[in-house]
Amino acid sequence: MFEAVEELVGEHADLEQKLADPSVHADQANARRLNKRYAELTPIVAAYRSWKETGDDIETAREFAAADPDFIAEVKELEAQREELTEKLRMLLVPRDPSDDKDVILEIKAGAGGDESALFAGDLLRMYLRYAERVGWKTEIIDATESELGGYKDVQVAVKARGQLEPGQGVWARLKYEGGVHRVQRVPATESQGRIHTSAAGVLVTPEAEEVEVEINPNDLRIDVYRSSGPGGQSVNTTDSAVRITHLPTGVVASCQNEKSQLQNKEQALRILRSRLLAIAQEEAEREAADARRSQVRTVDRSEKIRTYNFPENRISDHRVGFKAYNLDQVLDGDLDAVIQACVDADAAAKLAAA
Repeated sequence: MFEAVEELVGEHADLEQKLADPSVHADQANARRLNKRYAELTPIVAAYRSWKETGDDIETAREFAAADPDFIAEVKELEAQREELTEKLRMLLVPRDPSDDKDVILEIKAGAGGDESALFAGDLLRMYLRYAERVGWKTEIIDATESELGGYKDVQVAVKARGQLEPGQGVWARLKYEGGVHRVQRVPATESQGRIHTSAAGVLVTPEAEEVEVEINPNDLRIDVYRSSGPGGQSVNTTDSAVRITHLPTGVVASCQNEKSQLQNKEQALRILRSRLLAIAQEEAEREAADARRSQVRTVDRSEKIRTYNFPENRISDHRVGFKAYNLDQVLDGDLDAVIQACVDADAAAKLAAA
């Protein structure tokens, strides 16, 4: 069934031998590349070895069971283990998104619904911050525009992993399914008649780009400075510290006004700009690879309502994969694993079917 894995076992052994050679580490970039590939193959090789060993154990147990019926129960137990290992190995062999290990910049924008939409955007921000806290990620609010009632018209958050992660547990690997339009159904705080309103907020998730991934020619940038707006400490509203950067070839704009100095705002705006340009490049590549895109859960089309948060019924529904649960209060408190896992499983199933 898994004959092709033998090639990966050979590659893993070859990498192990190379990484044991001190001369390889003289080239740090090459050493990092080899280490990354070795880490990717290690769980596959370990699962394959366990799968093969369990197969041998089943044959032995069957031989004993032919002479002694007491071994029949052991055969069934080993066969169940074999099925679990088969499924685990199949999942490990699903083609991986090369961006899965990347950190992300997550943007939440209020949509239709006015103040209620901005309040919902604030609820989504809290949900993602709580989820990041649960799984041990670091978060940093890069820029935010608050609404009068305490929600957010627009907020951008950097989400970063801590330490070495298991395959499939990176920030992009989990949060890439969150991009799209999120719809809420509830009685707004501003509603005196108790009527249920529907509003929406948009979520955009992009892998955070490293400088080497997106080349930005300084001559292609127009940098404007202006006076910060909104509440703040000394010097806010009195100096031109806010920065807006326009990438002239594409028209992409990124701005930041939250930091105290113009230089800090410029650095943050450049981070946002790099990630947006990377997202554009990746979407262009996806359009060229239509077959690969059809095998994935749809996450790129921002016009689709991907999820509904129904407060009266305490229900959350993901329309892409048919997921439904009645623990909305817990989800909004950061218990997102089951929702995300439903998307991960659907994506993996589509890729396995295509393969």
